Amino acid sequence: MGKAIALLEVQSLVAAVTGLDAMLKSADVRLVHIERRLGGRMVTVVVDGCVADVEEAARAGKAAAGEVGKVKLCEVIPNPHPEVCKFIYTDDVNKEV
Repeated sequence: MGKAIALLEVQSLVAAVTGLDAMLKSADVRLVHIERRLGGRMVTVVVDGCVADVEEAARAGKAAAGEVGKVKLCEVIPNPHPEVCKFIYTDDVNKEV
């Protein structure tokens, strides 16, 4: 079964936390990266897992975040290239995609 990552970029920390909570509760995924820019006004969260779980988590996260803020991007990348993984995963523990 293939692995995937999902990126959810939103305009506010509250929307990011709400979206991430929905992602983690809806499917068997794990948080692997978070990026905060503009003082927390733009937040990107990245989760990984099997393709089906990541797709479900992305749908749930986008819907939940959209209820409390503005979703700028929600994208699933199945079987990411190893060079992409170097960019996303910042420690040796998480480089297992």
